[in-house]
Amino acid sequence: MSSPRTELANAIRALSMDAVQQANSGHPGAPMGMADIAEVLWSDYLQHNPANPGWPDRDRFVLSNGHGSMLLYSLLHLTGYDLPMEALKNFRQLHSGTPGHPEYADTPGVETTTGPLGQGLSNAVGMAIAEKVLAARFNREGHAVVDHHTWVFLGDGCLMEGISHETCSLAGTLGLGKLIAFYDDNGISIDGEVEGWFTDDTPARFRAYGWQVINDVNGHNPSEIKAAIEAARHDRLRPTLICCKTVIGKGAPNKQGSESCHGAPLGADEVAAARVALDWPYEPFEIPEAIYAGWDARETGAAREQAWEARMAAYGEAHPELAAELRRRLAGELPTGFSAQAAAYVAACQEEGASIASRKASQNCLNAYGPDLPELLGGSADLAGSNLTLWSGSRPITADDAGGNYLYYGVREFGMAAIMNGLALHGGFINYGATFLVFMDYMRNAVRMAALMRQQSIFVFTHDSIGLGEDGPTHQPVEQLTVLRATPNLQTWRPCDAVESAVAWKAAIERRDGPSALVFSRQGLPHQPRDADQLAAISRGAYILRDCDDRPDIILIATGSEVALAMAAAGRLAGAGRQVRVVSMPCTERFEEQDAAYREAVLPSDVLARVAVEAAHADYWYKYVGLDGRVVGMTTFGASAPAGDLMEYFGFTEDNVVAVAEELLF
Repeated sequence: MSSPRTELANAIRALSMDAVQQANSGHPGAPMGMADIAEVLWSDYLQHNPANPGWPDRDRFVLSNGHGSMLLYSLLHLTGYDLPMEALKNFRQLHSGTPGHPEYADTPGVETTTGPLGQGLSNAVGMAIAEKVLAARFNREGHAVVDHHTWVFLGDGCLMEGISHETCSLAGTLGLGKLIAFYDDNGISIDGEVEGWFTDDTPARFRAYGWQVINDVNGHNPSEIKAAIEAARHDRLRPTLICCKTVIGKGAPNKQGSESCHGAPLGADEVAAARVALDWPYEPFEIPEAIYAGWDARETGAAREQAWEARMAAYGEAHPELAAELRRRLAGELPTGFSAQAAAYVAACQEEGASIASRKASQNCLNAYGPDLPELLGGSADLAGSNLTLWSGSRPITADDAGGNYLYYGVREFGMAAIMNGLALHGGFINYGATFLVFMDYMRNAVRMAALMRQQSIFVFTHDSIGLGEDGPTHQPVEQLTVLRATPNLQTWRPCDAVESAVAWKAAIERRDGPSALVFSRQGLPHQPRDADQLAAISRGAYILRDCDDRPDIILIATGSEVALAMAAAGRLAGAGRQVRVVSMPCTERFEEQDAAYREAVLPSDVLARVAVEAAHADYWYKYVGLDGRVVGMTTFGASAPAGDLMEYFGFTEDNVVAVAEELLF
């Protein structure tokens, strides 16, 4: 006869195999193999409230091996979240609330979108950093109002992905003692037994990172699992990896322990056999009331949140200003008056008229906005001095002093971006991270995940073109801007001077429904004159920087460092009697969001003579110039030479822009 714990775990197994079978698609193996671990964690330790999935001091649970999504959906359903049985029956169907991989905001209780292996684990590192930094900032003696754990389930695939090294190494360095990960060591991946391609000494690897490692835990023995969790919770100075030996697909008598149950339904006969093997005499999707009662976490969850609210009330009496600030930050609200103060700074930049590199202008923005934004948390992938992401108020976050606001990520671009997403998901911060634009390729999938989850991660990219110069084509971005602009829900800004840089930062800070990419130059950029209307129009993504008296003969469109080039070429063309308009387009996504009347006013549809100028891949710009227009852009990689020589060689000169325009006009 099964023990009560095993019966509860078997409910996960049954729901998982039934849902996958009904969908005829999915991964039953991991949920069935990790069910016992999940039962102990969720029954005895996880701090959560099914009635309020957004309770700020809840534990975070991340299923990094996201293909095992039915494990999480089963847990959410059984413990009392708003995820009815009908949703499980519609697993992997359109708008079901139970997509093939967990998706943030689609399902109550899902903390992050997982599926790209290793990123859930890395998001969890970001969440654990957020908890540690907030606790250092706000907790006071006798008032532990930020006090929760981050729990991660992961498999062999997560550990094979290189990002796991990047982020777990940093987690050890930062001493994230409230990060606890369970490694599902079942020896199986899609292609079969992993001993042919994954023979790492995983415990030794994590010990080398500075983690506590609890090895050789029987992942089907509740007592061993519970003892491992107790030991993990006891060590507050190191993150913990609990290595659990499990049987993939446990309970399926003919397929458990093999790849055949990894990524495919068990089949009707095997499901029936599993019911017998598990002593589960119930129909598909049938859960006895006693099992529901054993899982129900609504009462305990409500009590936990009420206890926290009581602690917050006491905290508010003892430290009213800190309590108000914590609640503001957890609510994601900007400080009162920020927008007005930022607008004043933009106006001051226009008045000052500084001609500087936009990366320097970006640093000036941080110095201007940072003092009013205690939630600002920055970092750079070992390029702080080049990205200029340090500002006067920057303080490093370390294992011993987590009260800072700046992370030295090291050479970990991908890891940085995934950690940033975890920080954003946790709440309480507006975070930014920086590298050279060309190295966006390393972090591309995490940038995509930020956009998919609509998280406010601010990706700062400098050294934005062949203007980088002598470092050569390995460091000179060409196609990266196109990739960023092609990403749904990502706003990419490439400002032409200090004023547009200030607007870009203001927009990224104020945007709450998705990430921003801020792209800055290495080289100095001249200030552009503007009137009040032009200044206000920058935030619309594109605006008329220079106009003509009559209907334009030709429109020049440019971004970033090439705006000055377009302005110079326009002056020459106008001197030759041409009616020329120059449009600065720092953010194409913002421009596309404007109403049709505004877009028509900036780019009249009856003016077909258009030239786009940008030191990046040319093909992107045909959507604005049309097939009859021209693009002065890149069609090859760059070269190693001084920046001025490169600009001339690749055609980014006043003479060439004028020649291209004149060719179009004749």
